[in-house]
Amino acid sequence: MKKTSQLKSLITSPELSYLMEAHNGLSAKIVEEAGFAGIWGSGLSISASLGVRDNNEASWTQILDVLEFMSDAIKIPILLDGDTGYGNFNNMRRLVRKLEQRDIAGVCIEDKLFPKTNSFIGGENQPLADMDEFCGKIKAAKDTQMDEDFMVVARLEAFIAGWGLDEALRRAEAYHKAGADAILCHSKKSDATDIDAFMKEWANRSPVVIVPTKYYSVPTEHFKDLGVNTIIWANHNIRSAVKVMQETTQRIFEDQSLINVESKVVSVSELFRLQGADELKEAEKKYLPTSGKKVNNIILAASQGSLGDLTKETPKTLLEVNGKSLLATQIDEFNQVGIKDITVVRGFAKEKIKLNNVQTVDNDLYAETKELYSLYLAKDEIKDNTVVSYGDIIFKRFVLNELLNDNNNITIIVDADCDKKGKDKDFVFASEKYNRVNYQGLASFKQMASEMKPENIYGEFIGLWKVNKNGAEIVKAALDVLSKNDGFKKMTCTDLFNEIAKNNTIAVKYISGAWLDVDTLVDFQNAGKLHL
Repeated sequence: MKKTSQLKSLITSPELSYLMEAHNGLSAKIVEEAGFAGIWGSGLSISASLGVRDNNEASWTQILDVLEFMSDAIKIPILLDGDTGYGNFNNMRRLVRKLEQRDIAGVCIEDKLFPKTNSFIGGENQPLADMDEFCGKIKAAKDTQMDEDFMVVARLEAFIAGWGLDEALRRAEAYHKAGADAILCHSKKSDATDIDAFMKEWANRSPVVIVPTKYYSVPTEHFKDLGVNTIIWANHNIRSAVKVMQETTQRIFEDQSLINVESKVVSVSELFRLQGADELKEAEKKYLPTSGKKVNNIILAASQGSLGDLTKETPKTLLEVNGKSLLATQIDEFNQVGIKDITVVRGFAKEKIKLNNVQTVDNDLYAETKELYSLYLAKDEIKDNTVVSYGDIIFKRFVLNELLNDNNNITIIVDADCDKKGKDKDFVFASEKYNRVNYQGLASFKQMASEMKPENIYGEFIGLWKVNKNGAEIVKAALDVLSKNDGFKKMTCTDLFNEIAKNNTIAVKYISGAWLDVDTLVDFQNAGKLHL
C-alpha cells in the first residue's frame, strides 16, 4: 500500500492509532522497527536536531531535506508538522507539491501567524490566523495535491491561545468545510478537559488527532472511549536523545575515558545495521564485479619524467595536483573501489616513494628501459584480476568503474575524444569506432602505434587496462616471448598489445575525455582543472 493510503487508513480508522515522532533518517528507522505504523515529522524535534528554535528559523527547504532522508529510510508514512504552511496559500501549494515528490503522506498546518512560535511558549499571547485566510490555505492544499489520499490535517490552536470551546468549534467546522481531512485539537492543560469538551460537541464529524504532551498522565483508554482517532507522541525521541547525549558527553569529559560509557551505548555494528550496511554488501555482489574477487593493481611509476626542474629530483609520479601527488591520487581511487593490494614499480629517486600499505618493485635500470620492462619485473603480480596503470595519469572514478565492470580477458581504456596530433601518443585502431549515440563503447583492438594515419586513429590508450585469469596467462606468455628480444628493454605496452593481438582478442573500452596524463608542463597545469 502506498504511504498516503497507509496514513489515510490510520487516521480515518475507527480504531485508535498512533504516530511516533522522528526527526531524521535514523530515528525514523528506529520508529519503524519498534512497530509504529506512522511517523510524526515534528517541527520542534527537527528544529532542535538542527540546533535552531521552533520559530521557523529552519527554512521549509531545509525541513524538506531532512524529510527526504526520513522517507527514503522507511516504508511507513510520515505526517509532517508543517507549522503554518510556511507562508500564505501560494507557499502552501508549493509545499504540498514538494512533499508529494518526496513521498510524504500528509501535512498538518496550524492556525497561527507566520513565523510561528511553539505553542508551549506563551501560547496565550500568540495571535491566531484569520479564519478565512486559513481556510484558503486548506483549499489550496487540497486543490494542489495529485494523490487523492494525501492528508491535510488542520490544527486548532484556539485552546492554546486562551479561547474557549465555542471558538474552537467555530474554527473546526470552518476547516472541515474547507476540506481538511482531520482536525488536530491541541491543548496545553495537564488534564483532558479541553479534549473532553471538544470531542463531546464535535460528534465525530471528521477524524480527530490529539497530542497529549502536557496531559500525558491521562490513560490512553480514556481517549479511545472518547472516539479520538489518532494520538501523536510528539517529541519524546528527541528529548530522550538529548538526555542520553548529555549524560554520555559529560561522563566522557569528566573521565577522559570511554570505560564507563561503552557498555551503555549501542555498538558500531548496530549503527551499521540501521544504516543498511548488509543490504549494500548484497548489492555490491550484484552490481560490482570486483566484490568478492581479489583485485590487485600494478602502477608503473619508474620514470623520472622530463618536466625540467619539477622532475629534477622528484619522480613525475610524485608531482602534486590539488595538494596530492599523482601516485597518491591514483592509490586513493583504487582504495575507494576496494582495491588494497597495490604494487608500485619505482625507479628514479625510488627512496622518495614510500607509502603505507603499498608494496614496491624496483626497476634500477629505469634510465635505459621503458614501461614494459617495469611490468616484466612485476610479472608475478599479474594475477586473476589485475588492473595495470601508468603512474603519471589521473582519471575520473567512473572510468575505473567502467573497467572493473568489464569481463573480457584483456581490456584497455581508450579515449575516443583524443587529439590526433602530437608525439609519443599511443594511438589505437580497432574493429569499430566509438558512436556516441548507438554504441556502448566496446570494440576489438587491432593495432597500437605512435604514428598512424588519421583515418585509422580511433582513440588514444590512456595507460589503464585490466586482465582476468585467462588474460593474465596471455600477458605473461607474451612477456616471456618479448623478453627474448634484444630490444626488450626499450619496448612499451604498445609492443605488448600488438604481440598479444596476433593470436588473442583485446577488448577496447571507449571513454570520452575524463582523464589526463602528465607529459608536459601544460599537462601539469591542466591536471589541476580535472575534478575527480
